[in-house]
Amino acid sequence: MDNTKTSVYFMPGLAASSLIFERITLPQDLFEVQLLDWELPIGEESLTDYARRMAQKITAPNPVLIGVSFGGILVQEMAAFLNPQKVIIISSVKSNLEFPRRMKIAKTTKAYKLIPTSIFSNMEKLSAFSFGKSIAQRLKLYERYLSVRDVKYLDWAIERIVLWDRTQVDTSVVHIHGDADEVFPIQYISDCIVVKGGTHIMILSKYKWLNENLPAIIAGTFSGYSIK
Repeated sequence: MDNTKTSVYFMPGLAASSLIFERITLPQDLFEVQLLDWELPIGEESLTDYARRMAQKITAPNPVLIGVSFGGILVQEMAAFLNPQKVIIISSVKSNLEFPRRMKIAKTTKAYKLIPTSIFSNMEKLSAFSFGKSIAQRLKLYERYLSVRDVKYLDWAIERIVLWDRTQVDTSVVHIHGDADEVFPIQYISDCIVVKGGTHIMILSKYKWLNENLPAIIAGTFSGYSIK
């Protein structure tokens, strides 16, 4: 590992592989990029224990942790076991107070237990039932990037998201969010860098913006638009 470079670890979103970062490029003379992938949970492993286990994969002393969606939640939990230089979340939330109303209702009613996660185990079969170009395109994205289709993992991950108990925001966390995010709508989000037209999958669709601005965001010199 080159100690003159900043070590950056990327964590993908729910069930996604590190392939989702294939369009992200950082200057090689400044950054050493490491891609993380999901491990299967051990039994009913708590998010804290899972984060501790994932933190053991980090070898750099003062890394930058970047997480997308559920990966953003995870890297915030991993930070407790590391000494990160910076934690950056993309298309994610800083606490459960930023969850949309439907997720809060799902927690109260336990409706999340009714999600048929087994459907993700055969995405190719599901694509045969798709109608319309946009749906077909989205399924192609899922087929390429949604690599973790183990039902036990999906059930575990959805429950850990909905039941995430963090209410105190870590103000040092840098939050990048799209104003068209359909999973975590912008109206519930505070104190973030806003990406115009960014959806929940802007790690793919807004990669040019991220490639242009991530170096300054990591360095703490970014002066773009943000909201409180």
